[in-house]
Parts: sequence; C-alpha cells; structure tokens
Amino acid sequence: MSVAIIADSHLGGPGGDAGPLVEQIDTLAAGGCRRLVLLGDIFHVWVALRSFESPEVARVMAAVARARDAGVEVEYVEGNRDFFVATGPYADGFDRVVLETAFEVGGRRFLAVHGDGLDDADWRYRFWRWLSKSWPVRWAVRSIPTPLAKRWVHATEARLSRTNFKHKSRIPEAVVRRYAERRLAEGHDVLLLGHFHEPHRWPVAGGEVWLLDAWFRSRRVEELG
Repeated sequence: MSVAIIADSHLGGPGGDAGPLVEQIDTLAAGGCRRLVLLGDIFHVWVALRSFESPEVARVMAAVARARDAGVEVEYVEGNRDFFVATGPYADGFDRVVLETAFEVGGRRFLAVHGDGLDDADWRYRFWRWLSKSWPVRWAVRSIPTPLAKRWVHATEARLSRTNFKHKSRIPEAVVRRYAERRLAEGHDVLLLGHFHEPHRWPVAGGEVWLLDAWFRSRRVEELG
C-alpha cells in the first residue's frame, strides 16, 4: 500500500493559494496511492466552521472528496493551527480526524504525529493549546458576531507567532529524541513529525524519527511504499 504524507502547507499564508497542492492531491490515486495523511497545519490558520471557510479550504476539501471517490483513504492529523476539525462540519469530509495515526508500509511500522507540544515541561504552551481548542472557546467563536470572531482568529495567529517554538531558532533535538524513544517503545519503528518545517532523519533507540519538510518550503509530498 502506498501512503502519501503532506505536512505544513500553510495555505493562505506562506504556502500561497491551494492550486499546486490540489494538483498534487488529484494525481495521487492514479499514482497508486491508497492512503493520504494530512499531517496538520494544511492551512495557515483553520477554524473549521463554515463561517470561516476560505477559498483554500473549499478547494482542498473538494480535492479530498475527489481523492476519496477514487479510492484514497484520507486522514487529517490536527496541528497547532487547526481548530475544531474533529468536532466541526468538515469532519465528515475525511475518513478520520485524529491527533495521531499509525500504519505499516513494507513491513515497517510508522507513527505520524503533528509535532507540537512534545515537551511535557512546557506547561504554558500545553495549557494554551488545550484552552484554545476547548469547547467553551468553540462555543464563543460560534456565538459571537463573525467580525469579532475573525478578530479572535487574527489574535490567535499573532499568539501562535509569538509562542516559544524553539524550532524558530533551532530544532529542540533532545526533546524530539526523548519523545521518539518513548513512542517507539510502544511498538513502532519510525516516528513521523511535521511542525518543525525542516527535514531531518535521526536514529534513536528503537528505530528512527523523521522530521518532514514543510510543504510550503519544498512542495514535497512524502511517499512511502
């Protein structure tokens, strides 16, 4: 089974418009792909409610529907810039919306996670991430007038830009390695991470960890199998 993985396209931001990504998704089935994993942050900020639908969201969701009709299973792994995907109206557009997914290709067992919040000691970020995706915030965004809700989105984007993601100056390799070793011990061979925007492959106890290149940088679709 061929698996394709796309991470961090940030459409509507540094990734630009949806056209090039849509073209790639549309070719997957003909190329033998049977599973597509969208590894989070496909849009620069995605509040997955209809009132926030952008042209990029509409075009990608249409491409996902075509891929599924052609026999490709599509999973969405939520990233730090994705809000209410699993509980919102777009969830039915995917086969699954998850925080992580596991699969086997060529006898190797892969675990795919977006990659933010790996450091248990970074409690400020972990708390903010939980709060920003909680049901009270979802209720508030749905209830307040759309202009105010969109102001919240812009404030959220600014907050995301200011968070202490160490990858903006350096990748926290020690944190990534510790997390990888813990997760691989659960029975996986390779941990796949997005979020950090730069490609790296490191051997760790129990297997390997792969940091995937951000699509907005390279237009790369990772293909396995």
